[in-house]
Amino acid sequence: MADSHATDSEDSSQTLRTPIVAVLGHVDHGKTSLLDEIRGSAVTEGESGAITQHIGSTAVPLSVISEIAGDLVDPDDFDLPGLLFIDTPGHHSFSTLRSRGGALADIAILVVDVTDGFQPQTLEAVDILARPQTPFVVAANKIDTVPGWNPNPGAPTQVTIDAQTDRVEQRLNEQLYELIGDLSDEDFSADMYWRVQDFGNNVGVVPVSAETGEGIPDLLTVLMGLSQRYMKDEMAVDAEGPGAGTVLEVTDTQGFGATIDAIVYDGTIREDDEIVVGGVEKPIVTDVRALLCPRPLEEIRTEGEFESVPSVAAADGIKIAAPDLDDAMAGAPIRVVRDRDVTEVIAEVEAELADIEVTTQEEGVVVKADTLGSLEALASTLEESEIPVVRAEVGDVAPRDVRVAETANEPTNEAILAFGVDVLDDAADLAEQADVRTFEHDVIYRLVEAYEEYVEEIESAQQDKILENITRPARFRILEDHTFRQSDPAVVGVEVLGGTLRRNSRVALFEGPEPERVGMLKSIQDEGEDIDELMTGERAAVSIDGPTVGRQIEEGDELWTEIPEKHAKILEQELTEEITADERETLSMYLDKRRNRDPFWGK
Repeated sequence: MADSHATDSEDSSQTLRTPIVAVLGHVDHGKTSLLDEIRGSAVTEGESGAITQHIGSTAVPLSVISEIAGDLVDPDDFDLPGLLFIDTPGHHSFSTLRSRGGALADIAILVVDVTDGFQPQTLEAVDILARPQTPFVVAANKIDTVPGWNPNPGAPTQVTIDAQTDRVEQRLNEQLYELIGDLSDEDFSADMYWRVQDFGNNVGVVPVSAETGEGIPDLLTVLMGLSQRYMKDEMAVDAEGPGAGTVLEVTDTQGFGATIDAIVYDGTIREDDEIVVGGVEKPIVTDVRALLCPRPLEEIRTEGEFESVPSVAAADGIKIAAPDLDDAMAGAPIRVVRDRDVTEVIAEVEAELADIEVTTQEEGVVVKADTLGSLEALASTLEESEIPVVRAEVGDVAPRDVRVAETANEPTNEAILAFGVDVLDDAADLAEQADVRTFEHDVIYRLVEAYEEYVEEIESAQQDKILENITRPARFRILEDHTFRQSDPAVVGVEVLGGTLRRNSRVALFEGPEPERVGMLKSIQDEGEDIDELMTGERAAVSIDGPTVGRQIEEGDELWTEIPEKHAKILEQELTEEITADERETLSMYLDKRRNRDPFWGK
């Protein structure tokens, strides 16, 4: 960036850097397609070499944006040099930490499918954008899928809308205003971008098609305008000062070993600079061996296709080769030491890392994520869902994570939630042996949903087990003329009046203020077949050990299953929803009888 971009009030080393743009949105709403369309348009419109592919990012200079946008952008109105798009769309790149309290991106595009509207991951993206209050525009994508749409490739939004029939335009407007309503539900004031007067307090919605390029001129115009109007001061950097950046990814590069893909957002990093990088255990202090960028027109991260450069200035993407980078963390800060005290720089990095430490508890699940920002976003979602975390780290799932999970006291906590990372083979084997469940996904809400479903299964199984061992409420009547045996045991025909009658239950008469136990119901037979239980309205023969018909019990008597006080308390307080309506009614009648004598019985 030339010093001509600097304002008069700035010293000669101050320059305006390129704003960093991230792209977020729900799965399949077109994030990658939109990025590809912007890059494709830029390559088509730009002169050879005008578009530079950096590590993890694509720089689109102002001259090329002006070519794509046509009359919408006059380059003389702008001081900023262009836009730097992060190549990895999604929460991963956005939530990667940049500086204390801020995100890597200065501005974001929220991609929403006009026909699909807000989806769970859209809401998740909005939540992530709202935390550091990052300005964003909404790309209302897939306008070309509106029935009857007449495409006008590469045309500005209003030009292509004017070319549609009234019916198609009405359909599009209905979808757009539904989307504006969705934003309003999330407390964002929004409107079509050409109606927005104050972008500082309102979100602009830009109708686009990643497929046809319609609306791309408008999207780039709004991004440039927003950046120029609201971020010019923030874009002022000391071009020659010690560089500051963020680790996007830790990768192995042939000939260099572990390297870091980074975005530099302030100052300059030079070959041979001493740098401090956030690491898994502690900050890493090392010396830059090489700064690598892709060779022209080559895909990034293609082995052997990098060239070394002597320095890189903000804002830019670069691959840094240096010793001891194996434990560097995606999302961690990078700081050049240069003429400062290295202990001060280490303290600065440590303070930044401490800002996003996840609160852990003595009991909970193990959480692993691909970047610090992802870890923070996932932990925040888990906290909102009241899911406790015992350990939270960046990196792949390793055997030691399984060891932590298997020591949990609660079965629901014997779990590992892995966001955007791999489960190492030895960890997977150990998890299977230790009966530790691992959940993997690269969408936060789906990861949390899968775990919550698992918890429901466990709790349901636990409830079923408790219910198996809990005495269920039942009242039943001995039928007239159905005494098959008077005693040892008494065998009589019965009808269940309410609840569930089970074998091996103590049964009682309830003629006085307290139940009078008469014996143990040992078996139930229906047409000669042994069965475990009878439901309301059903009849069968039962054997009752203890009483004699004609003495302790009579035909026509109403008997009750005797419920222990502890079981009654569990049924009433914990399992009400697990038992049937007629069981609840029978339990209520039983409790009323018991509480006539002792109001606190079973409480």
